[in-house]
Amino acid sequence: MPDLLDQATQQAVISVAELNRLARTAIERGVPLVWVAGEISNFKRYDSGHCYFTLKDAAAQVDAVMFRHKAQYLDWVPENGMQVEVRATATVYEARGKFQLVVDAMRRAGLGALYAAFEKLKAKLEDEGLFDPAIKRALPPFPRTVGVVTSPQAAALRDVISALRRRMPGIGVIIYPTPVQGEGAAAKIAEAISLAGQRAECDVLIVCRGGGSIEDLWAYNEEAVARAIRACPLPVVSGVGHETDFTIADFAADLRAPTPTAAAELVSPDGVKLRRDTAVLGQQLSRVFARTLEDRMQRLDYLSRRLTHPGERIRNQKVHLQHLASRLHGGWRRGADERSWALRDAAQRLRAAAPDLSLLMQHQHELARRLRGMTRERMATAAERVAGIRAHLLHLNPQRVLERGYSITETADGQIVRDGTQLATDQELQLTLAKGWAAVRVKRAG
Repeated sequence: MPDLLDQATQQAVISVAELNRLARTAIERGVPLVWVAGEISNFKRYDSGHCYFTLKDAAAQVDAVMFRHKAQYLDWVPENGMQVEVRATATVYEARGKFQLVVDAMRRAGLGALYAAFEKLKAKLEDEGLFDPAIKRALPPFPRTVGVVTSPQAAALRDVISALRRRMPGIGVIIYPTPVQGEGAAAKIAEAISLAGQRAECDVLIVCRGGGSIEDLWAYNEEAVARAIRACPLPVVSGVGHETDFTIADFAADLRAPTPTAAAELVSPDGVKLRRDTAVLGQQLSRVFARTLEDRMQRLDYLSRRLTHPGERIRNQKVHLQHLASRLHGGWRRGADERSWALRDAAQRLRAAAPDLSLLMQHQHELARRLRGMTRERMATAAERVAGIRAHLLHLNPQRVLERGYSITETADGQIVRDGTQLATDQELQLTLAKGWAAVRVKRAG
C-alpha cells in the first residue's frame, strides 16, 4: 500500500476514477476474505440472479452483493430481518465510489457452530479409520431385496421405489421406517439400521432422505448414525439431501449417492440394459450355434465323400502294391545294370593307369647316372673356385707383408699410425712384427 500512496503523491492531480482504483486496491490488499455477521435489510434479487442487500448491526451497516454464480448454490431464501453470516471480500465499486462486500457464501447465523461440530466429528471418526476406503464393502451386482431406512411419508421413499420399479421391477423392497429429522431422529435412524442388519432380510441397505437445510439434515451428522452404518453387516448406500449436501453418514457409508434416486440406481441393475444385453447375447449364441452346425454338416459331407467300401479300398491298395512292386523290380534292374557298367569302366581305367615298371627302372638308372656326373662336375668347379679365393686371400694376408720386413705401428689405445704428424714426443707406441711385438717411445716425430 505505501507504494500506491507514493505513486499518488508523486502526481500533482489525479482523476476520480484513479482515486477509486487506488482505494479499491488498497482495501482489497489490506482486508482479507472474512466472515461477517449481521442482519439482512433492503434485500432484492434481480432477474439476472444477482442479489443486493444491506448487512447491518446496531452500530453500522454496509452494502453487499452476491452474484448469480454464487447465489445459485443457496438452498434457502434470504429475507429481510434474517441474521446471517457471510463470507465476503471488502472492495470499492469504482463507478460510484461505494464501499461494499462481494459475498462468496452465506449461511444463517448460528450455523458456524454446526459446521465446527461437523468438522470436529468428521476428523475424530476419520482418525479412528471409520472412513477408510479399505473397509468399504462392494455392492451386490444383482440384489434380490433392497432395504430402505427413511420416513414412510418422505418423498425420497417414493423416488427410490419409482427408480427401482423402473430399473428392475422384480427387486423386493423392505422399508425400515424412522423419522428423518427432529429431536431423537438420529437415535431412531441408528436403531433402524441396526434392525435391518439383525434381520438380514435384504442384500443392500439405502439410508436416505430429501434435501433440506443443515439443521434438517443434522440427524445424519450424528456419531450414532455413523457407527450404526459401519456396524451394519449389510452394504450401506447413503442418499441424503441434494448433490451439494455432504453428511457424516455419506463418509461412513460404503457408497455415497448424490440423491435418493441415484442411490436406487446404484443398488439396482438396469433391467432394460440387461434385457438388451441378453437379447444381443442370444442372437450371438444363435449365430454361433448356426455356424457350428453348418461347419459340422460340411465336415460330415467331406467325410462321407472320403468314406469308401472296404472291398474297394482293398482293390485300390492291391493295385497300388502291384505298382510299387513293378517300380521296385525295375529299379533293381536299373541299379544292377548301372553298377555293372560302372565296374567295367573302373576296370578299364585301372588298366589304362597301370605303370610300365621296366621303363620306369630304365629312366631311374639314367637319372642316377646323370646325377653322379653332375655332382662330380659341380664339385670340381667348386674346388677350383675355392683355390682361387684362397690364393687371393693369401695375397691380401697382412702376415705376408710383415714377413717381408714391414711392421704395424699402433698407439696405446690401438689406433694404427699412418701419419707422422699424429705422433708426439715421448709417446709410447706398439710395433707388431712378423714374429712378436715391441714397445717403443717416440724421440722425434714429423
